[in-house]
Amino acid sequence: MLSDPLFYAVAVPAVLLFGIAKGGFGGGLGVASVPLMSLVVSPVTAASILLPILCLMDLISLWAYRGQWVWPELRGLIPASLLGIALGTLSFGMLSADTVKLIVGIVAMLFIAHYWFRSARQNGTAQTPIAKIYGILGGAGAGFTSFIAHAGGPPISMYLLRRPLNRTEFVATAVVFFAIVNFVKLIPYGWLGQLSIDNLQASLILAPLAPIGVGLGVWLHKRVSDRIFFRFAYFMLFIVAAKLISDGLRLG
Repeated sequence: MLSDPLFYAVAVPAVLLFGIAKGGFGGGLGVASVPLMSLVVSPVTAASILLPILCLMDLISLWAYRGQWVWPELRGLIPASLLGIALGTLSFGMLSADTVKLIVGIVAMLFIAHYWFRSARQNGTAQTPIAKIYGILGGAGAGFTSFIAHAGGPPISMYLLRRPLNRTEFVATAVVFFAIVNFVKLIPYGWLGQLSIDNLQASLILAPLAPIGVGLGVWLHKRVSDRIFFRFAYFMLFIVAAKLISDGLRLG
């Protein structure tokens, strides 16, 4: 793996995309990173390599958005996420590589559908903010999907995007949420033997991309239109998700 040029051809953009998403757009589009890396390694290996890098990104993002998050939104989300992580830990080993690919692909497609639906609604009537009770479901779902494939962005975004938060509050709150989730995930990942020497070596090699990706995300957050960035990113995510679903169903 470490000597395979194809691995780096997909791992480098995957890490940069996650950093950009985390630093500038709340982390949601980072859901594309594991699917992208899953084209050359198993989803479990991809998730294991990414986790230490994500923890580094979280520390950088916490500094960049310090003091701008909304704690009341996190009170229900964080405890619920711990339940989701526990469920992910208990189900580890029960899911085949194809099943994980299928789950990640479906989650990505649901995120795309949510984006398109939200865009259509915003062109019409204003959205009605959803109740905080849905944060429990969103937090648990994010904890589970984040554990299996760092794909917690869709469920948490589908909740936070409907809360009365401005753009920066949304990103900052998501940053705190995933910082806590990712550092908690280190415990079960280590216990399950996923932080192997080979995986950690790959993480170390890719780690210098973390501040670059987060820095680009913060820069884009201040300067680039969400509409332009999201349209391109969601198009690419659609291609990757379709490939993963095809592989998961063994249609390809």
